[in-house]
Amino acid sequence: MGLLRIKMPPKFQLLALLAFAIAMIFLENQIQKLEESRGKLAIAERAIARHEVREIEQRHIQEGVKENLMEEEDLVIVYNRVPKTASTSFTNIAYDLCSRNHYHVLHINTTKNNPVMSLQDQVRFVKNVTLWKEMKPAFYHGHVSFLDFTKFGVKKKPIYINVIRDPIERLVSYYYFLRFGDDYRPGLRRRKQGDKKTFDECISAGGSDCAPEKLWLQIPFFCGHYSECWNIGSKWALEQAKYNLVNEYMLVGVTEELEDFVMMLEAALPRFFKGATELYRKGKKSHLRKTSEKKPPTKESIARLQQSDIWKMENEFYEFALEQFQYVRAHAVREKDGELFLLAQNFFYEKIYPKTT
Repeated sequence: MGLLRIKMPPKFQLLALLAFAIAMIFLENQIQKLEESRGKLAIAERAIARHEVREIEQRHIQEGVKENLMEEEDLVIVYNRVPKTASTSFTNIAYDLCSRNHYHVLHINTTKNNPVMSLQDQVRFVKNVTLWKEMKPAFYHGHVSFLDFTKFGVKKKPIYINVIRDPIERLVSYYYFLRFGDDYRPGLRRRKQGDKKTFDECISAGGSDCAPEKLWLQIPFFCGHYSECWNIGSKWALEQAKYNLVNEYMLVGVTEELEDFVMMLEAALPRFFKGATELYRKGKKSHLRKTSEKKPPTKESIARLQQSDIWKMENEFYEFALEQFQYVRAHAVREKDGELFLLAQNFFYEKIYPKTT
């Protein structure tokens, strides 16, 4: 600039300074516009990114909903019902709801009501339950002992449920059922029809139909298809039955508190049991099957059965199941003014990271 001032006339120096100033102002203006454009571009990029994140989240939500729906449509329940535990009453509720709730009910009818399947039938049954997509969602029921699906390489097991009963009451009911039938199919001839001997008379005579060995049924039904399960009086079978009840069954109810069992199933598995509690309370299905000509045993007959180790083991299992059921119920159901009601959801999520903007 010093040289310009020396060689250039003053008016040209002034014009040069003015041109330089204008150029600087123009340059600053362009820089400002560029920064504004960059800012707008950054805002637009963030908006696009947020939109893309929302789209991804929405897609994940939709995919999650689809997966949940697919999971529900793939559900299978197995009710390996123990004889004379109100199983017919409960099963007919499932039949009444299947059309309304859109699932299939299938009865497992084994030859001579044998609760133990052959190995080849076990494989067939596992394949049916797992791969028979046309029948899903499904509710299978039948007088079949517990079957461990994991032994056959199945990753997704069915949901097991069951109901058990006081062992002596169950035996008495079965004793009279074999002789007089029930009000469900009154015209059907039963195996012991014509034998009018009472349960007390059978106990006094030391009959085989009322022997303590006949109590051994609920333990092996929960123990399963192992040979030891059916060895009467096996302590191993008792412990295995307890293990399976806790680890393999979603819920095991008791005949004496069947309404609570139905209510809890409706809350936990509405896909199958929505409307079950109302249906049960109407009474149409709550006491569907009553054994005819049943006479309560005397205290003496009961005392004689209770002296046996077999009764002690079956009763231990029943008390174990009852305690477990009452524990689960205490965390799910309350009673108010004589009416049962379910507790509301008692958990929520918080401190969810990373935060979304």
